[in-house]
Amino acid sequence: MYKLDLPVDYKEAAAIERRRQMEEERKTRIFNAKTRQIGVDMQALDQQVFDKNQAEEYERRRHEAFAADACRNDMIAEMLQKRQEEDIRALARAENEFRMLHQQPSSRREWDLYDPDAKKKDKPARVHDDDPRCGISSMQKFFGEDLNSKARRQFQQEQQRELDERAMQLAEAERQCRRAIEMATKDFNNAQDRERKEKERLKQQQDQDDNLTEIANHIYGDILTENPSVAQSAWGPHRVITDRWKGMTPQQLEAIRKEQEKQMLENERRRQEEKLRDAEWERQTNANARAALLLEREMDRKRRELNKQQADENRRLGQEQFAHKEFLDKEVYTNPPTAAYFMQFNTTTR
Repeated sequence: MYKLDLPVDYKEAAAIERRRQMEEERKTRIFNAKTRQIGVDMQALDQQVFDKNQAEEYERRRHEAFAADACRNDMIAEMLQKRQEEDIRALARAENEFRMLHQQPSSRREWDLYDPDAKKKDKPARVHDDDPRCGISSMQKFFGEDLNSKARRQFQQEQQRELDERAMQLAEAERQCRRAIEMATKDFNNAQDRERKEKERLKQQQDQDDNLTEIANHIYGDILTENPSVAQSAWGPHRVITDRWKGMTPQQLEAIRKEQEKQMLENERRRQEEKLRDAEWERQTNANARAALLLEREMDRKRRELNKQQADENRRLGQEQFAHKEFLDKEVYTNPPTAAYFMQFNTTTR
C-alpha cells in the first residue's frame, strides 16, 4: 500500500523555489541583450569607478592647492613690487634733494659756457688796438683795422704799384718763354716729319723688293713648274700634300682602273651569292609557312575535339547532379523541420 499524503518538506521546497528563482534571474541576464553581463567583473568595474573618483578628487584638491599657492605668490609679488616702487620713489626724492643741495648749476665747471648773465659779467672784447687779448685767432682785430688808416692806405698803394711792375715783368718773361717753346716745338715737328717721310720711303722700297722676290719665287718655283716631288708628304709615300698635288701619273691611273675592274667583278660575285641566298631563304620561309599552316589546322582539330569532350563531360555531370538532387529531395529530405523544432532551443540556461 502506497502512502500518497506525505508531509511537505518546507526546507526542500524553499531550496527548489530558490533555485527556480535564480534560474529565472539567470534567464533574464542571459537572454535579454540589454541586461546581459556575461564576462564582466562588476566588482572590478566598481573598484575602477571608485579609483577614478578618488583620482579626480585628489586632482581637484591638488589644483585648488596650486591655485591657492598661486594667489598667495601673486599677493607677495604685488607687495614686493609696491615696496620696490616706494624704494625707487624714495631714492629719486633723495637724489633730487642731493642735487638741490650739492649740485647747483653755479658750482659746475662749465657754468661759464651757459651762464645767462655771462655777457653782463664779461669784459669788453678789446679796449684798444694794442690789447694783448686780441691775438691772431681772437677774431677781434683784423688786418688793416688800426688808427693809422691814412698811412696804411699809402702803404697799400705802394705795395700795389710794386705788384703791378712785378706782374708786367712776369708776363714779359712768360711771353719770351712761350715763344722759345713754340720755336723748339716747330723744329721738333719738322724733324719728326722728315724722319716719317724717310721711313715711308724705305718701307715702300722694302715692299717693292719683297714683291719682286715673291713673283720670282712663284715663277721659278716648284709649284708652277709642276714638280711632282713637292707633293710628297713626310708621313709616308702613300700620302700627299693636297695644296701642292698636281694630279696622278698614267701608271697610277692604270692601277686605279684595274682595281676598279677587280672591285666590279667582286661586287658582281657578291650580288650573285646574295641572290642565291635570298632564294634559299624564300624557299625555307615558304616551307616553314606551309608547316605552320598544317600545324595550326591540326591544333584547331584537336581543340574542337577537346571542346566536344568537355561539353559531353559537362552534360554528364549536369545529369548526375540533377539525379543526385532528385534523390535528396525525394529519398533523403522527406521530413523537413517545422517551427516547433526551432522553438525548443534557448529555453533553459543549462
